[in-house]
Amino acid sequence: MAQDISTSITRRSMVAGLALSACPIALAGADKAYAQAKQTTPEKSLYERLGGVFAIATVVDHFSDAVVKNPIVGQKSKNPQLREWHTKNLGRLPGLKFMRTLWVCDVSGGPFHFTATKPGATPLGLEEAHRDLRISPAEFDEVAAELGRTLDFFKVPEREKTEVLAAFAAHKGEVTAGYVEAPKRG
Repeated sequence: MAQDISTSITRRSMVAGLALSACPIALAGADKAYAQAKQTTPEKSLYERLGGVFAIATVVDHFSDAVVKNPIVGQKSKNPQLREWHTKNLGRLPGLKFMRTLWVCDVSGGPFHFTATKPGATPLGLEEAHRDLRISPAEFDEVAAELGRTLDFFKVPEREKTEVLAAFAAHKGEVTAGYVEAPKRG
């Protein structure tokens, strides 16, 4: 019986020893598999890095309300078209927030697609949606600054903030297409 116990312990010791000696090899294989998976995993889209539709909608909601209150482009704007929109058309603001959310989801690589309510020369139709507002380049820049402040408020990482602002800035020409510069006084 003593012999059986001794043999049994020896077999257990050998199996345990073999298992422990194989551990570094198994772990090395797991590390290699993880490294390969990491290399073949595609980078997340901007949409995913922003947190998806609910995070985007939250930012758009805050941004849209901030634009309404902004003294340069909102309810107290010197631009009569912007001032009127932000005081007499606020019933349309929920729809505008929805459309802005779809737009950001679309341009950031998400699964939702924006379709312009007033089709124009560009696929996004931004020039027609903004033409009657006569948004100046300086007013566009103020809206972009408001967007930047909103992204900062939500602590959006710098890389994503830069990409969002670049996507916004890429449409400056469309949004300001209706701007008619006032004649200079001489």
